[in-house]
Amino acid sequence: MVDEGATERGRAPARVLLLGEPDGWHCVVVDGAGGERRSDFAGAGTRWSTGGRADPEPPWWRRRLAETAEGLRESVAERLTDATFRALGVEAVITWFAVDEPLAWEGLVTLREADPARFPGRVAPFVITLEPGRGALLPDANLLFSTYAPDAWTTLAAIAERCGTAAPKASLLCGWADHRSVRVGRGTLALSTDRGEDGVERLAEICGTRSPGWSGNPEMRFRLDGVDLLDEPAGDVVALLRELGHEIVRRGRTVRLAASGLTLHGPDRPGEAERFTAVSLQRPAALAPLRAAVPLLRPRLSATEGC
Repeated sequence: MVDEGATERGRAPARVLLLGEPDGWHCVVVDGAGGERRSDFAGAGTRWSTGGRADPEPPWWRRRLAETAEGLRESVAERLTDATFRALGVEAVITWFAVDEPLAWEGLVTLREADPARFPGRVAPFVITLEPGRGALLPDANLLFSTYAPDAWTTLAAIAERCGTAAPKASLLCGWADHRSVRVGRGTLALSTDRGEDGVERLAEICGTRSPGWSGNPEMRFRLDGVDLLDEPAGDVVALLRELGHEIVRRGRTVRLAASGLTLHGPDRPGEAERFTAVSLQRPAALAPLRAAVPLLRPRLSATEGC
């Protein structure tokens, strides 16, 4: 998306149109004075590519379009409210209506007071303390690698309820018995399970992703040995971990603590004072052979994010 632009010259957004066309998706933000700003999205459009053949669209194609539209609506809402906050000091809330589902949507915009979490110290963060070889400690619960799968899913559901987000979402992730995730602020907390030699399914990986910028309410933080892994500049995080005696292995945009089963993922586009956008911790038994990191299938404006 190029630019929301609806708050240009201090004009508040009034409505938003999201449209899917054969050459791609775009949105149009209309302000109270009737001014419009169009923004295009990168990526495929709404036409099923048949390679010149007369093949019909597969049964799953319409569902794929609906999922893409859902992700784009969420991304538009996040970026529009950020732009409105920067320009006007308030937030924009979009109420969406289907015009021609799943390809055409119209959203009515209302303004509300800024989220208290936008101001430092106003809302306590949701801190996840990682303990290599053991699991993670949460504000009201623990997610240990000895946790049975049903108990892990119960904990995940309780986190969603506490944070006021949707129920855990199940996804197919190659190499794991099950994989589910919830939103925490603007981040995602995901758990994967695996079956041990005794045939019992237990928690095997804890993964968190967070995009750059304001991280929502509550702010999700991952800590290891007192270091905020996703909040401090990536270079500082690596330096601190080295000082604490961790062995660091770099592979492109990925940093791995070889003896701990912890992996940090850098952003797709490097920049000044860049921060890691994802962290994963595996139980020791899951480290051999090392499983490749697989992105979470959550549509974003330019690329999927995850681990």
